[in-house]
Amino acid sequence: MKTILVTLPLEERHKVLLAGSLGDRAPEYTFLYTDGEAPAPDQLRDAAVIIGAPDPALLGQAEKLEWLQLSIAGADAYAAPGVLPPDVVLTNAVGAYGLTVSEHMLAQTLSVIRRFGQYGRNQVRHEWRHMGRISSIEGSVIAVLGLGDIGGSYARKVKALGAYVIGLRQHQRPKPDWLDEQYTIDRLDEILPRADIVAMVLPGGEGTYHIMDGDRLGRMKPGAFLINAGRGGAVDPAALKAALREGRLGGAALDVTEPEPLPPEDELWDFDNVILTPHAAGHLFLPETLNRIVAIAGDNLSRRVRGEPLRNKVAR
Repeated sequence: MKTILVTLPLEERHKVLLAGSLGDRAPEYTFLYTDGEAPAPDQLRDAAVIIGAPDPALLGQAEKLEWLQLSIAGADAYAAPGVLPPDVVLTNAVGAYGLTVSEHMLAQTLSVIRRFGQYGRNQVRHEWRHMGRISSIEGSVIAVLGLGDIGGSYARKVKALGAYVIGLRQHQRPKPDWLDEQYTIDRLDEILPRADIVAMVLPGGEGTYHIMDGDRLGRMKPGAFLINAGRGGAVDPAALKAALREGRLGGAALDVTEPEPLPPEDELWDFDNVILTPHAAGHLFLPETLNRIVAIAGDNLSRRVRGEPLRNKVAR
């Protein structure tokens, strides 16, 4: 009998769904749940399948592991050399986070262009005063960098609110109706001066590290806004602070930073036109996200016992 180790804090209905996904192969497997706690060494040692996002440093203890179904979308830390043996299958939870992260990005976009951060500071100081000119999503040109589940969901939302949306992605694909224009990321330099808002949901990696450096931040339209909910390392922090300090940007809304956690003494905390959240757009704070993760894991369990290709397989 093989053990399926689940490190997520599941409700009973989720456990029923996972068990049911095995069909008539259920007797061959047993489920072990940690209810959100880190797995013990003996639990890792016995696991043939893991559903969750355990500390990558602990996976060397998983001697019987055949497949790791991540509960997160970003698989960089797990796909790194030496973390998993070559024969272990790795899948992620792409498709589970589009709703929660895109809504977070939309909220941050509206907050920064309507100066909610500044009004929030005024509220703390009990100051009743106007902060001046604001912007609107309707009629704005919004460049979305990264068009996966999250970027696509955000693009559809701002398009519905009247924005002119330009999408940039790694590889060319047919343009969806919810984009006005679409290009590959190598056209970024010519798109930046056109955008009133640049929204980033890029994956990590060498190709995206500091992709928004001093030169590219300088290409942005004066007074434009930067939104980042992808990877903190995609933005050069020193260059961003210089652009904000010099007043070249209208503001920024960041759910991710470099480094994380952002040190208390970092200058970014003190810009009144910057809205910061502590990498909180995803996680399991929205209950529907967990439902979607379980649905992905259950579908892949069903595919595995039927010998079918798994969804969201990560190349290593």
